[in-house]
Amino acid sequence: MDTADKIARLARERGLDLTAVGVPKTIDNDMGDSAFRLIDHTPGYGSVARYWMHKVQEANEENAGSCPADPVLVMQAMGRKIGFIPAAARLADPSREMPLLICLAESPCTLAQLADQVADQLRSRGRSMVVISEGFDVGDLGDVKDAFGHASFGAAKLSAAQIVVNHLNQVGLPCKGAARGNIMGTDQRHSMAYASAVDLDEAYRVGQKAVELAAAGQSGFMATILRDRPNFRLSENGTVPLGATIETASIYSVRYEKVPLAEVANSERSFPKNWIAPSGCDVTDDFVRYAKPLLGSEMIALPMIDGRQRMTRFQPMYAKQKLPPYTPQADRAT
Repeated sequence: MDTADKIARLARERGLDLTAVGVPKTIDNDMGDSAFRLIDHTPGYGSVARYWMHKVQEANEENAGSCPADPVLVMQAMGRKIGFIPAAARLADPSREMPLLICLAESPCTLAQLADQVADQLRSRGRSMVVISEGFDVGDLGDVKDAFGHASFGAAKLSAAQIVVNHLNQVGLPCKGAARGNIMGTDQRHSMAYASAVDLDEAYRVGQKAVELAAAGQSGFMATILRDRPNFRLSENGTVPLGATIETASIYSVRYEKVPLAEVANSERSFPKNWIAPSGCDVTDDFVRYAKPLLGSEMIALPMIDGRQRMTRFQPMYAKQKLPPYTPQADRAT
């Protein structure tokens, strides 16, 4: 969005007949403001939330059977600084029946405190599952930086999950067996079988809105998704935004609007502090109310050929070039 904003501003300053419109996309759901007024959620998040809902359900069945030997399972979710993805694990168990702990990058919980909570679950339940953000503070990971200077946790020398597993096994469990880890990789971004039908529809429609803005020459905006009736609490004092009530939890509808690129460029929404449980290792019901409508109720049907997925392939049809070959300004000056 920052790049789109720069292009829109440069085109305007130089009088170019060029329209720049942004389309939101990130599974991290970290775009926008903390009040959810620029965008309610980003396309991609509903599908990765559904992915984690199913993965935790499946892991719970496996852990229940293997717990005599492997009583603790640590699963790592994407999320360098923002905890919306690991938080989605709670959607697998909204009634809180599983022995499940969730540690976000923002969680005010230390490694030692996490170990204590795992031990408490082992004493009371005989097993424990931990979903941990890749950005959870476990000390030095031997960071590798990506092209933007961000920590590339997937390429780090150590993972947060492995450090947690090592720590739990080192301090010892109050029962027989050991902790083991499961690090989800880029399949969090590309597992189409877990995609949310709601997410797919909204992604199409917000893209459609962007095309409409561009066709109307409305440069400098991002197409956005706004919830009509927020059914979740945001503020620290427990008030509900925009006149909504918690009783509207079963009603979900959105509208597609525009917001200035300058407002959303380089924005980074953090996970609301009041959505983190007092224990530091869980999320509240308000997060569940926020995220649940994004999941959809049915599994999508994938197009298949001979048992294999049929992938979309576009013909390489390009518009004819109208401008002269591009020469960087630095080269022109020399």
